[in-house]
Amino acid sequence: MKKFYFILLLVCASTIIYAQTDNKSATPAPEPFTVNAEHHDFGKIVQGKPVTYDFVITNVSKETLKLSDVHASCGCTTPVWSKDPVAPGATTKINVGFNAMGYGPFEKSITITYNDGQTKVLTIKGEVRKTADNSVPGNSVLELLKQ
Repeated sequence: MKKFYFILLLVCASTIIYAQTDNKSATPAPEPFTVNAEHHDFGKIVQGKPVTYDFVITNVSKETLKLSDVHASCGCTTPVWSKDPVAPGATTKINVGFNAMGYGPFEKSITITYNDGQTKVLTIKGEVRKTADNSVPGNSVLELLKQ
């Protein structure tokens, strides 16, 4: 009989535990800002020639927006942003620079940390073309002058 009550107690306890709902996961809060683009494609770029793109952030909430950190997934990508708070309805820019030393396709992420530790990820991508070994044509006239 003791086993029966013990099993009944376990079943009731497990039912109560699994019946609890997490209200936070039901509907996530809307982001307090919009971005002109969450992804940017540079297309084909030349190896060793830096490129930049401005992600424009617009505060659509009624509260002040604070971008506490913006960091990239690698050192070849450099985000620059204002540390000043963004008033409701105002905009700010995150300038993202990319300098490829290698060649081939790439995709990098930029993580924005804002307000109370919330995050949003933006991405840049493209394809780096290898530079020619001899990018400057030879000057045959110079050889004539040396004679």
